[in-house]
Amino acid sequence: MYSMFDNKTIFITGGTGSWGNELVTQLLEKYNLKEIRIYSRGEHKQVEMRQRFLNHTKLKFIIGDIRDKNVLGHAMKGSHYVFHLAALKHVPVCEENPWEAVLTNIYGTQNVIECAIENWVEKVVDISTDKAVDPFNHYGCTKACGEKMIINANINYDSATKFVCIRWGNVIGTNGSVIPLFKRLIREKNEVTVTDNSMTRFLMSTRGAIGLVFHALEHALGGEIFVMRMPATTLDIITDVMIELFGTPDTKRTIIGVRPGEKYSEVLVSKNEAPTTKVFDNQYYVILPQFRSPELDKRYGNMDVINTKEFNSSNAYQLDRHELKELLRNEKWLWN
Repeated sequence: MYSMFDNKTIFITGGTGSWGNELVTQLLEKYNLKEIRIYSRGEHKQVEMRQRFLNHTKLKFIIGDIRDKNVLGHAMKGSHYVFHLAALKHVPVCEENPWEAVLTNIYGTQNVIECAIENWVEKVVDISTDKAVDPFNHYGCTKACGEKMIINANINYDSATKFVCIRWGNVIGTNGSVIPLFKRLIREKNEVTVTDNSMTRFLMSTRGAIGLVFHALEHALGGEIFVMRMPATTLDIITDVMIELFGTPDTKRTIIGVRPGEKYSEVLVSKNEAPTTKVFDNQYYVILPQFRSPELDKRYGNMDVINTKEFNSSNAYQLDRHELKELLRNEKWLWN
């Protein structure tokens, strides 16, 4: 069966992380691609990824920074689809280095937009975060700006390139997420440090998340923010399950209090976005832009509006201990 990716060149910024590795894995599994270009600035991670995909000749690795528009534009030539994953992502790092976060997450995103237009890219997919919603920290502020820039690129430029965002909560296998952090603390210190037991966080497997990205991209017209209807749970349940799976009866649980920039619950659709948010395919919410095109109205006009004032990790479906345990047991990387 024909796919939109058949004989296409895919360009991935920041493609050597956990998101990029899973994205490449599924692209190679599912589609008959021409080439996948991994564009990132980390030499060591590129060497590791080369080893993982040693026998795949369709991968091309390019050292470069999205801050450098000249290199980025040259590397992107001939690409059909761009997945924009590159960012400074750790909240404390962005708080301590705010201008660096601006240069990468805002200036870098603008470079991606301009290079995509100049290279006649068909679609650009920006991978965003719940931290961009009602941002409470600098990382969230820069990602919120990035979202606005990506969505508004559909009307700000005379271009056939389509720009969409996909907004996520906590994806289990990604670097810096709570699950691998707790596993490392248990293995190294036999201790888990918890900010607050009552905090809630979205959770979804990396493989499941990437699969939904392809589905969203296929249906995107340009201008949408796709929000996956992720389940959530409390830090208390996460801690209990991780200690049960990887700890001992002596594993210590230490409450350290809320860190700067952290929220008690994460939000994927804000109260200001809810009136223009539609329910799509039972797997997504689609936040429509304030500008309206006839194509967007035709596609989404008859779909139901979200039935909650906002979608957050407190009113999302809550995983119990058994469901979370089963979810983690299916994460092969977690047991290495």
